[in-house]
Amino acid sequence: MTFDIAEFTDDELAKFSEVQMQLLRSAQKRKNELEHKMQNELEMFKRMLYTNGMKNSSLYEQKRDSLKAEFDYQAEILREQLMYSLDLNTPFPDESDDREEVGYTVDYSLSYADRYAVVRAYYFAIDDPVERLNLYSADEVAKRYLGEYYTILYNVLYSYAR
Repeated sequence: MTFDIAEFTDDELAKFSEVQMQLLRSAQKRKNELEHKMQNELEMFKRMLYTNGMKNSSLYEQKRDSLKAEFDYQAEILREQLMYSLDLNTPFPDESDDREEVGYTVDYSLSYADRYAVVRAYYFAIDDPVERLNLYSADEVAKRYLGEYYTILYNVLYSYAR
């Protein structure tokens, strides 16, 4: 996907978290949909003019300018919302590089419910329920990363290990 909703270097894009990339993709998709809708409206207007024998009318240029102005306005709103959301979802630095210590993605920009889902999926991929519980109990990163959700997931894993 080509990102033209805002100017980003390849280095900046490489530093984006998964959440930030999803925000960028979503905003770019909405911009592309707006542009497609504008083009469709303009094409329909052009057909209407040709059908009514107004091929040389200046109405087409007026309509094009009007649609382009509206598109630019809506695209700027999307860009501003994207930049604000990207700033809000900048990952918080942690004391250690948790990404190397654990097998799941540590992204502090995620909500606690999303963090819980990521960690839960990782541990449920381990077949042996006792080993799963032991590994989870020793996971210091999960304790910091999940907060109060750590105990909830511990209870779930414990119920499978009995």
